[in-house]
Formats: sequence, structure tokens, C-alpha cells
Amino acid sequence: MFGKSRERRNRLRLNERAIVESVRQLRSEAPGIGAYKLFLILKGIFPDAVPGRDRFYDIIRRNHLMLKPERRRHTTNSNHNYRKYKNLAKGFSPVRPDSLWVADITYVETDSGVVYLHIVTDAWTHEIVGWEVSETLHAEHTIKALKAAMDNAGASDLRGLIHHSDRGSQYCCNAYVELLLSAGASISMTEDYKPTDNAVAERVNGIIKQEWLYRLKRPKDIREARKLIADIVRFYNTKRPHMSNGMMTPTQKRASYGMPA
Repeated sequence: MFGKSRERRNRLRLNERAIVESVRQLRSEAPGIGAYKLFLILKGIFPDAVPGRDRFYDIIRRNHLMLKPERRRHTTNSNHNYRKYKNLAKGFSPVRPDSLWVADITYVETDSGVVYLHIVTDAWTHEIVGWEVSETLHAEHTIKALKAAMDNAGASDLRGLIHHSDRGSQYCCNAYVELLLSAGASISMTEDYKPTDNAVAERVNGIIKQEWLYRLKRPKDIREARKLIADIVRFYNTKRPHMSNGMMTPTQKRASYGMPA
């Protein structure tokens, strides 16, 4: 009896070590991912080896793997004379992919100075569908992110899509607006200059910074920043469960609609 009890304890300790190593491996890819998402990812990979949620939390807490809260930083600028569009996204609830895209720009610090991340996100799947890292805030880079989103959607026809952003000059400039209108998209912009007016985009920025950028070694230059963002986007889209998606990843959410992931 005693021998069997000791064997069981050793097996549990081995499982705990495996869990800790798995958590550390996932954190090497996504250093700011939360405990519940880690639990879901590992439960999906090792359904019989991972204990219940409370015991899982206890294991990572005892091994000092619980996250500490990090501060959030963001900025915006909309002082220009371009036409500004009405907020079509307010009160709109997307029910399929590619019905509402939200766009934003945020800062990424490198050892060589600040670079800029231009992002387009699908509001229904929460998938980052287009992005670009640049050394300037010039609209040409924001347009590259939009074109990447269009390429990923596999269509130049965006009729039925609302494109929502803040009133930054990059989104209001003629070239960006003409690209959207020529594809048949409807243009929507924030009106009250509140973060909640572009909540999905703000949330994506916050996740990228809080779960990755604030916790990783700062990239040396824009080349390293591009590689880092590519790795982050890949994990974010394909591995990270989202509460707003019913704990599915963005690609799983898109696939649930019957579309290719």
C-alpha cells in the first residue's frame, strides 16, 4: 500500500514538472499569456495529463509563474484637414468574418528608437488580418497593412465590410480612403476621441504590449521588431484562446463560420 501511494505521488510530481516546463515553453513564445489561457492550451494538448483548473493554478503559483499586472501605454493623433467620416460601427455587432475591420497604429520600442505597428483586425474573429512595421507614421505603411488584410481576405471586393478607425491622418488621407472606396467598403471613424470608440483595436494593442512587448527583451532594430511581431501575430492568431470567441483562437473562430482558416 505504502509503495503504491509513493508511486502515485512520484507520478503526480512528474506531471507537475511536465506542466511547469510546458508553461515555460509557452511563455517563451507568449510571455504575457494568462493562466486560464495556458490551462486551455495545455488541456487541449494533454487532456489526460493536466489536472483541474484550481490545481493547475496552484502549480503555476507555487512555481512563481503567475503574471504580475503591467501598465498600458497608447497614443493617437488626428489633427489634420482631411474629411472625417461618421461612426458606423457604434451599435454594430458583426455576425461573420470580414464584416467589420478595425485599424490602429501603436508604438514599438527598439534599441535604435521607436518604430510603428500598423494593424488591421477582424472584429468578429479578433484575428489580426493585416499588419506592417515601419520607421515612420507615413500613410504608405498604413496602406500596406490594409493591402495585406485585403490579400488575406482573398478579395478586392469589400462590399459589406465596414472599416473602422480613429481620425488619424493616415486613415483620412486620399490614398487610404480611395483604396477602401474602390473596393466597395464603408468607412467608419471615431467621433468622440475616446478609446472605447475603437475598443477592439485598443484591446489588440493592449494584448500585444502587455502579454509580449513589455515582457520580452526589446528588439535591437526594425528588422528584429518585424520578426518579433510576425511571431507574436502567428501565436495570437493560431494559439491564443480569446474569451470573446468562446475561448477559441481567431483562426478557429473563422473556421467555425465555414471559412478556411
